[in-house]
Amino acid sequence: MGVRIGCGLSTDPDARSGAAQAAAAALDGLAGGSADVALVFAAGAHLAAPEATLEAVHDVLAPVALAGCGAGGVLADAREVEGGTAIAVWAADLAGGGAQAFHSRATPAEGGVAISGLPDLTGAACCLLLPDPLSFPTEGILGELHRRAGGVPVLGGLASARTAEGAAALFCDDQVVEAGAVGLRLDDVELLPCVSQGAAAVGPELTITAGGARRIEELDGVAALTMLRDVVDALPGPERARARSGLLLGMRVGEATLTGEAPASDAYQLVGLAGAEQETGVLAVGAPVEPGLRVRLHVRDADSADRDLHESLALRRAALGEQRPAGALMFTCNGRGAGLFGNPHHDARVLAEELAAPAAGFFAAGEIGPAGGRPALHGFTATVAVFAGG
Repeated sequence: MGVRIGCGLSTDPDARSGAAQAAAAALDGLAGGSADVALVFAAGAHLAAPEATLEAVHDVLAPVALAGCGAGGVLADAREVEGGTAIAVWAADLAGGGAQAFHSRATPAEGGVAISGLPDLTGAACCLLLPDPLSFPTEGILGELHRRAGGVPVLGGLASARTAEGAAALFCDDQVVEAGAVGLRLDDVELLPCVSQGAAAVGPELTITAGGARRIEELDGVAALTMLRDVVDALPGPERARARSGLLLGMRVGEATLTGEAPASDAYQLVGLAGAEQETGVLAVGAPVEPGLRVRLHVRDADSADRDLHESLALRRAALGEQRPAGALMFTCNGRGAGLFGNPHHDARVLAEELAAPAAGFFAAGEIGPAGGRPALHGFTATVAVFAGG
C-alpha cells in the first residue's frame, strides 16, 4: 500500500466534540492505517479552548507527529468554511515515510533576532511551515532555509486567527504554543508543490533601477509612481478598470528572462502595493526589493484564478503518471473564497475535481511556496502540496 490520506471537517460548536468528529473522519480515510502525521486547522470556538481541541484530536488519531494553527477559515471534503467555528483535520499514513514536528522561536538579540528550533532539512522530502505573522520573521527564515537546503520544498501558510487573549494558537505535537512557527519535516514521501496565482499579469515586465528595503524609487529609469500610472493608462479598458480596483506587484524570483517568453505562473511572488509618495514618486511595497529585480503588475481576477488552479493541478496530476494522487494540503489566501469568486467552496471544489483525492487546508494570511526555485511568501495564491499515492 502507498500513502493513504484522510481528512474531516466539523462545524460542531463544542470544541472537543467537533475536533473528535473531524479526527474520526480523517481516521476513516486511512482505511485501517495509522496516523504518522496530522495537521489541524482550527477556527472560532476552537481558539477559545485550543487545548481541548488538541486533546480530542490526539485521543482519536494518536498521531506520531502533529502541527497546526488557528485559522480564519478552513476547508476539507470540497467544502470551505470562511467564518465562524470550524475545524479541519488532515491525517496521513506515510507508508514507511516519516514526519517530525518542530517549534521555532524568534527572540530579541543584539543586532536583530535569534532563531531557535529550526530543523536540519538535509535530505528531507519537504518542510511544512506554519508561522505566526506577528512573532516570526517568515521572509528572512525562508531565505535561511533555502541557503541551508536549497533543494527541499517549503510549503505552508501564515496563521490567520489568534486566541481571544490575542496570542497565537499554534499546535506542535501535544502542545499549544503562543508564538513563533510550527511545522513538520517530512521524509521519504513523494509530493509535488503547486503555486496557483489569483491574479492576472498586465503590462510589461519592468526593472527596478533604484530602490531598496521595501521602497521602489525608479522603474526602467522613471519615477516608480509615474511608470505605474503610465502602465495602467496604457492598458485596455477592462484591464484598466480592474487595475484601478486593486493592484498587486509580481516580483520575479530567479533568473530574469530576456527572451520575451512568458514566465511560468509560479515565477512571480505577488505582494501588495502599500502606498505611494506623491512628491517623490516612490512606491512602498510589501516585501524587500533591490535594483535589478524584474517586476510586473497584476490585477485580481476570478477567471484567471480559476483557470490557473485547474491547469496547475492538472499538470501535477499528469506529472504523477500512473501514480494516483493520495491527497493534498491547500493553503489558500484569505482574500480568495467567495469574495473573489462570488460563490463559496471554489478552491476546495477544484481540488476535488482535479485530484479526486482527500484534501484539507485553511485560509492563510500569506502563503508559502516555491517561486523561481526557492521558497517565498506569496499573497492571493492557492498553494498546494499534492501527495503521490503509489
